[in-house]
Amino acid sequence: MAARKPKAVKTFPCIHVKQEKHSFFLTRLDAKTVTQLSYAAVRGQSLEEGAVQRVLNTSRIVNIKRFVMNGGNFPNAFVLNWVNTDQPLEFTSTTINIPMVAQSAQIIDGQHRIAGIREAIEEDDKWGKLEVPVVIYAGLGTQECADIFLSINTEQKPVPRSLVFDLYGVASAEIVDPAAERARDIVIFLNEDEDSPYREQIKLPGAPTRRGGIALSTAVSAIKPLVEERGDFDRIGVKELNMQKQIIMNLFVALSEKYGAKWWERENAFMYAAGFTGAINFLQLKLFPYCNQRSSFSSKTISDSLTMPENRLIEQADLKSLGGSEATKRVYERLTEQFRPKVEAKQFEI
Repeated sequence: MAARKPKAVKTFPCIHVKQEKHSFFLTRLDAKTVTQLSYAAVRGQSLEEGAVQRVLNTSRIVNIKRFVMNGGNFPNAFVLNWVNTDQPLEFTSTTINIPMVAQSAQIIDGQHRIAGIREAIEEDDKWGKLEVPVVIYAGLGTQECADIFLSINTEQKPVPRSLVFDLYGVASAEIVDPAAERARDIVIFLNEDEDSPYREQIKLPGAPTRRGGIALSTAVSAIKPLVEERGDFDRIGVKELNMQKQIIMNLFVALSEKYGAKWWERENAFMYAAGFTGAINFLQLKLFPYCNQRSSFSSKTISDSLTMPENRLIEQADLKSLGGSEATKRVYERLTEQFRPKVEAKQFEI
């Protein structure tokens, strides 16, 4: 069978990089070319060599599309594996000739970014001109693609979440997750307000390691579902930041009053991640419906709904040997056991 003739061959500048086991080309391509040339071979669905990708996550694609259309940056290279043997790549020491044949290169890394860019281009063709860095291997098998994929996604670990959330305070608005930024603002308020039960108890990036305290990432992740669009606060009509801050503050003020001086002791379970997250879950699932029905989220309303004598305080020892999610669940269950919602008397007409 005669080789297919490509519609066109385009020449791009490139750097030829040689490493221990393989060599690749590092070049820059316009986004439209990348989306046309590449495709994802999904492991478990495709039998072809080099299939290492997972099934696409729709919500991630939507977020990346939004990121593209807000002018987001893509400094990390997309990694492709050229598999079109009928139309191979040709290169010199400084250029690479790429046949413009659709689906000629498997995606090793970047399938969600490429899918998000593709959707942005479909909505506005101008995004097809976006230049992105691309690494191109040629003719790799499944094992080689797996090695590269795992190297990128396990050995080159992402930065800690606490650092990500902390940087939201200084990053450009178009690349910030609005819900995470709102949650971060609330957590910083808890850490800095003079009357807060968590004053200086939030562990920020760069802080010395210590026992106890709540990591910024833990606190932000716990609060984020409450402040998301159509989240719990949205559903009860509480959209202002200051009101959201105060409601969460009232929760912990009510709990701290039950503990008195013991609140600041290391034995207090709420001075650890499981306690903080369990309390937020309790607010979300129990107190939101109760307080909203009573039109009061005051610390007194919350405190009056909890029967927590000194001998029933939740201590870190109660969570001993439990994993993170199990410890959080135990705190939530203990709070629920001591939840005594007051029922308002109703008048009946005869």
